Formats: sequence, C-alpha cells, structure tokens
Amino acid sequence: MQIISFRLTREHIALCDLLKLAGIADSGGRGKTMVAEGLVKLNGNPEYRKTAKIRAGDIVQCKEVTIRIETA
Repeated sequence: MQIISFRLTREHIALCDLLKLAGIADSGGRGKTMVAEGLVKLNGNPEYRKTAKIRAGDIVQCKEVTIRIETA
C-alpha cells in the first residue's frame, strides 16, 4: 500500500479536491464519482460526502493509497 503525506495550507480541503490534488483522481469530477461509489474511507469509515471537509490529522484511504493529512 502506498502512503502519501499531504500538507494543508489552509484549515480544510474538500474530499473530492484532495483526491485530485493527491493524484488519485484525474479530475474533481472523477473524485466525486469515486466517493459516490464507496471507494473512499475517512479515518477508517466509508465516506460518501463528496465535499467532506478534510482537516489535519485525518487519514483518507482510496484504492491502495493512504493519504495522511498534515499542516504546512
């Protein structure tokens, strides 16, 4: 499993935007589709809110990738 560290430059980021910026989704639209299909977990639980606010300390999992959210 691949682990990515993502540094936030603000208080939060929308989940679909995070998937795009982390390189997991080709676009924000694809990120929304992945969330809707149940492919994403937030802190170990399935997440279906496309624009869920992701903050420092959160862990997002999608496919075989884990994203650790850190502050800048």
